[in-house]
Amino acid sequence: MSTATTHKWLTNCYNILERHVSNRQQQHHHHQQSLYFIHSHRRPMCKGCYLSMNGCTEGENSERTRESVRTIETRRLDKVSSAAMAMYSLKMAISELKEDSPFCTSSGIMRVEVPIEEQVEAIDWLHSQSHLLLPRCYFSGREQKSCSGKLISVAGVGSAVFFSQPQAFSYWDWISIRRFLSEKCPLIRAYGAIRFNAKPKVSSEWLDFGSFYFMIPQVEFNELEGGSMLTTTIAWDNALSWSWENAIAELQETLCNISSSIVKFPKQAPPTLILSSHNIPSKVDWDLGVNRALQMIERNDSSLTKVVLARSTRVVPTTNIDPLTWLACLKGEGENAYQFVIQPPNAPAFIGNTPEQLFHRKRLHITSEALAGTRARGSSLALDHQIELDLLTSPKDDNEFTIVRESIIRKLEAVCEKVIIKPKKVIRKLPRIQHLFARLTGRLRSEEDEFEILSSLHPSPAVCGFPTEEAQLLIAETEVFDRGMYAGPVGWFGGGESEFAVGIRSALVEKELGALIYAGTGIVEGSNPYLEWDELELKTSQFTKLLKLDLPLREKVDLSFK
Repeated sequence: MSTATTHKWLTNCYNILERHVSNRQQQHHHHQQSLYFIHSHRRPMCKGCYLSMNGCTEGENSERTRESVRTIETRRLDKVSSAAMAMYSLKMAISELKEDSPFCTSSGIMRVEVPIEEQVEAIDWLHSQSHLLLPRCYFSGREQKSCSGKLISVAGVGSAVFFSQPQAFSYWDWISIRRFLSEKCPLIRAYGAIRFNAKPKVSSEWLDFGSFYFMIPQVEFNELEGGSMLTTTIAWDNALSWSWENAIAELQETLCNISSSIVKFPKQAPPTLILSSHNIPSKVDWDLGVNRALQMIERNDSSLTKVVLARSTRVVPTTNIDPLTWLACLKGEGENAYQFVIQPPNAPAFIGNTPEQLFHRKRLHITSEALAGTRARGSSLALDHQIELDLLTSPKDDNEFTIVRESIIRKLEAVCEKVIIKPKKVIRKLPRIQHLFARLTGRLRSEEDEFEILSSLHPSPAVCGFPTEEAQLLIAETEVFDRGMYAGPVGWFGGGESEFAVGIRSALVEKELGALIYAGTGIVEGSNPYLEWDELELKTSQFTKLLKLDLPLREKVDLSFK
């Protein structure tokens, strides 16, 4: 096929797809609005034929639902050899529970788990459930020292109970989640994410998530060091119009649709072309926004010292993007990074491969990190070392990093007996980029300070700026897209332990609509709009590189039609 013919063919494809995407977006917007109306109602929630319980209460007006649920229990069945055998064991156990109805309490949560001898990747199990329109989640912690039985990653489908509201995440929402958690059942966890900012108007692609979205999975697969585990969780609360009988019936329906056959899918994206790529803001608008921010920072009457401006890139490829395939491909880049998927029922999937920890709490012990300043990795050891020295000695990057680190120190000192910073400033190397890094540890005065820690650490200067209020105001005035949960807290609450990452290096994948890829950079005195744009390109490249395919004879065709 000649170059001219190829270009004509691609142009026709692009025009057809553009009309299709436009129609789909209109339908999608109307569909999401109607779903959100249902979703934001009180319990139960129904999307299609899926029913679940929204555990969020009415806050101060709901005395009955502030206390912990009456029953919290974990039951472990005998170890089996395979995932198929584990599914059989669970189905039999749930049938027996339905017959016996062992609990007379008005509220509770119960986890039933089956250890599996073989080690199976949780992401493979989740991919095998792609036929389901149930909510799903995936969370993989950063690599640490290996030890037998250590939890590596978690995948879940369906929600025993979910927590979501259109209003900002509050203390009472945190209490609503804590009701279902206990130290004696540490693996009952609520996985989810919180919006970067709950105040701006929510765009259609983020409607299903609410201001926050957490779920305790109904069916969960745990990938362990040297083994696996398949579990189910049943939650009920008569005060929320969701009985034990409701919970058991919905769980049995979900189990009937879960696939016991786990296929190890190829961890590589299929060859594809990007039909369109659109940045918000454009390069011209980005330069204007950065220069405006620099003028604000340099003003004598302004307290603003840093602001993080972000970009949203809509990419539409020739084939649908599978969010799990994308995430699996990023695992090679995910060394020492968190990986996550949060997807409400029949909604877009929020995925990410983030290196940044917001905080990790285990009882009273808490850790957090400062991460700022970015450079590419060098193509040789000598060049990599040279780039490292440039980052370490850069006054502009040191200023940006110091703002982030000192802000986190002050926030931890407000609720901790003592804060230790070690290391204070080193280079943290990732496969494609490197950052300035510091680790902070402290001891909380009370576990009840967890909500205060979460609400004070987010948004950090690393994703917002400093001071926070001034930076948020400038972001709201400058950015014309909805960040949604990009740069917000992503992670889990558990009994006695919780862990949250910062939702950067992330994307929102929408079926038939491509993906929105997000990236941001810190603007401080001395920032250059052109270099900051290059940093955005570097950060989004881990996603876009999965979509690029050269044309025959390596002849490039401009598919953006600018």
